Amino acid sequence: MSKLEEFLAGDRLDDVVFYVSDAYLEDDSRLREVGTETDDGVRLVLDGETGRSAFQAGTGMGAMEFAKEAMAAEGEIARSLDGGECPFAGGDATDGGDAADGDDAPAGDDHEVRFVFAFAEGENPEVGGLYAEGDVIHAYAHCTCGESYSKKWIVGDRE
Repeated sequence: MSKLEEFLAGDRLDDVVFYVSDAYLEDDSRLREVGTETDDGVRLVLDGETGRSAFQAGTGMGAMEFAKEAMAAEGEIARSLDGGECPFAGGDATDGGDAADGDDAPAGDDHEVRFVFAFAEGENPEVGGLYAEGDVIHAYAHCTCGESYSKKWIVGDRE
């Protein structure tokens, strides 16, 4: 079983996943040496502290600050943690506005994932909600349009 499969199964609760698209990553980036190449980028599964440091070094943002910002909009993030569907694509967003009236991110075709950051949180019945049902994956993506979004799901949920 790969580190990613273990993470997605809830077996690596202390780790984080960091994915960076080829379009965002320099060709000679050290992340290419330590990560796993995917079709469109590099994915790393690292211990939490190392992963947060790698995220900050690779993006210039703090991981937790990015996550807090991304929670403002829910979108679809691939279960493989290397892609997603921006909720702002096509000009439709949570408030139903469009780019023409300045309510949302620009409409158009420029909606590709730049990077994804994810962590897992153990089951916690005392908290309730999803957390009472099992371990929860928290995933956050940043789009080429400049917007960020999030998705969370229970480990094993194929939705």
